[in-house]
Amino acid sequence: MAEDVTGVRHSGPAATRRALLGVAAVLAVAAPTVATVPVTVPATGGQLAGAPVALAPGDSVSRTDQVRDEQWQLDELRAETAWRTSTGRGVTVAVIDSGVDPNHPDLVGQVLPGKDLVGGVGPDPVGHGTTVAGLIAGRKDDKRGVVGLAPDARILPVRVLDERNRYDDALIVAQGVRWAVDHGARVINLSLGGSGDSPALAAALDYAFARDVVVVACTGNLATSTDLKVWYPAREPGVIAVSGLERSSDNLWSGSITGRATALTAPANGLVGARPPSGYWRVQGTSFAAPLVAATAALVRSRYPQMSAGEVVNRLLVTARDIGPTGRDDRFGYGVVDPVAALTAQVPPVTANPLDDQTSPGVVGFGPAPGSGDDSPVAGAGSDPLGLTAPRNETRWTARAAGAQDDSAPEQVWVGAVLFVALVTGAAMMVRRFRQRVR
Repeated sequence: MAEDVTGVRHSGPAATRRALLGVAAVLAVAAPTVATVPVTVPATGGQLAGAPVALAPGDSVSRTDQVRDEQWQLDELRAETAWRTSTGRGVTVAVIDSGVDPNHPDLVGQVLPGKDLVGGVGPDPVGHGTTVAGLIAGRKDDKRGVVGLAPDARILPVRVLDERNRYDDALIVAQGVRWAVDHGARVINLSLGGSGDSPALAAALDYAFARDVVVVACTGNLATSTDLKVWYPAREPGVIAVSGLERSSDNLWSGSITGRATALTAPANGLVGARPPSGYWRVQGTSFAAPLVAATAALVRSRYPQMSAGEVVNRLLVTARDIGPTGRDDRFGYGVVDPVAALTAQVPPVTANPLDDQTSPGVVGFGPAPGSGDDSPVAGAGSDPLGLTAPRNETRWTARAAGAQDDSAPEQVWVGAVLFVALVTGAAMMVRRFRQRVR
């Protein structure tokens, strides 16, 4: 998220203060400035940004080396050791996000032709998806700029967020998931979410699981949430829900949402990421912890190409470095993702994804998927982008963005008022009839 989920700094002040509507993408706290000049960053959504860093590839060598030196997460996750075994070659990671700029110097040659389900100006007007992609597969063929944890993986961009970093219809995200699966993604990263559930997205995720795809999502950020519940789709059974850690510590990042669905943690604070068109910015948020886990999944899938998605997920969980209370807990899940251990440890095989409840596609506790079971179409229903027939009231995402007014509240008051009037009217009619009978 750019300063959590509330916004990304664009060229104008109005854009930076624009509230997200619908479901927010988890943007990191990000604020570009010039080179090493210190800048005070205003608070947004109750979160404070650190001192920003914005270095362009055209700057001096020392400055671009600073970008590489700032990537503390690579040391924390022992990337150099992991790369002796795997660099992610041959694996496609779908970044379902705000788009990805394929012309950023650190991503040239790394980005496959993708899909834009929103439309708009430029491949990534927000910058969020480009940052996520750089953390996964930024090039390491020189000493300049951002390098990803799986630098030889390929990025499949699927744009579902508009230029204001929002979306109102979960079917767009669901369509993006299915398109990514159908176009070769072996790992999917979802650095977005909200508090509401979606049967259509649940069905799309089950579609991915059935086709042997690993799905990773962020748990969400406190500053842009209306409750403390892990965001959806991270809490969907089978998805690796990733929370965030503070820089160079085993402490939970103060902005992280965490809970029972949390599976893993990864660095989330003080990260430097690629920013379109050719710069960099400092970011924080669970949005940027998730791609480090997605990159680790890519390393494992490259090292063990015949390994099923369920076994990959299990391997990431059992090899995680345990922190907090012994064993799995609701704050850190199974612990910090450990790429080296995931690539080299002896792990007994499993037959299923340990995070999946193995229920029928699309149910997972949220009711039937559109077009299945007793969920018959209603008058006025249409065909959704997934080829499923759904009542209109199931095609809307119900989650709220940070600071957004709860649109459901006025509707609830109006319905309550109508019921009250109906009850009073009925009571009056009964009294009148009783009096007429007495006479």
